Amino acid sequence: MASGSLLALLDDITTVLDDVALLSKVAAKKTAGVLGDDLALNAQQVSGVRAERELPVVWAVARGSFVNKGILVPAALLIASFAPWLVTPLLMVGGAFLCFEGFEKLAHRFVHGGGEAQADRAALTAALHDPAADLVAFERDKIKGAIRTDFILSGEIIAITLGTVAGQPFTTQALVLCGVALAMTVGVYGLVAGIVKLDDLGLWLSRQGGAAVQALGRGILRAAPRLMKGLSVAGTVAMFLVGGGILMHGVPALAHAIEGAVASLPGLAQALLSAAADGLLGIVAGALVLAAVTAARRLRG
Repeated sequence: MASGSLLALLDDITTVLDDVALLSKVAAKKTAGVLGDDLALNAQQVSGVRAERELPVVWAVARGSFVNKGILVPAALLIASFAPWLVTPLLMVGGAFLCFEGFEKLAHRFVHGGGEAQADRAALTAALHDPAADLVAFERDKIKGAIRTDFILSGEIIAITLGTVAGQPFTTQALVLCGVALAMTVGVYGLVAGIVKLDDLGLWLSRQGGAAVQALGRGILRAAPRLMKGLSVAGTVAMFLVGGGILMHGVPALAHAIEGAVASLPGLAQALLSAAADGLLGIVAGALVLAAVTAARRLRG
């Protein structure tokens, strides 16, 4: 009897772990849109910090991210336990916010012509060359800003993950949320640390002996800014796809209409057209939210 009970317990544990692994994979795919932007934003937050302080700053922001998730995960579990009806509205708000962030980036890029970013870079350069500038305070502000940004992005990740595990047992919900929060934090800030040190690696290799090693170093130096730009572009596209997908599934009639329209097409065409529909909805939703936010700001003066 004891061995039978132990086997039954092990079978239950295995089943739970299988569910956790599957749901974690689904949640990771759904949060891909936030991750691309998370990587780019956090890597950009470290820009302007002295080279020897880059990794300590990344570690400080990572600690803040753990604190953020230590607040958000219990809050999400409380909502799932006592107010599960809030999950769908929170997902819709998170999806709309993703679309808003993506469209706002496009608006700044194409409407303002990148002038604000150039002004920020000019101010940063002036501060770094000013001997009277308080670089400790500058670094502290960088860390605080990055942690605030992380809280918003972490909230989106937790909300999307919570929607994935809605209706699951409490243990499964807790394990998936904790697992995704831990994996995302370690993965994102590990990659951020690697990205911000790419230029140092390239510079070091370019000064070593051997033409091949030097060429590799120069290639890394040329590729590093392109990688940052590529991450930013991919993150923006994914914001519309993921945010639009969340909004699409939050309106069942619209989702069923799209599914019916592409049902007769081959599998790849179905996936591409469904993704295009999600992206288009994301762009429209982002434009509407940005218009509403702009109008509200003007009304407040």
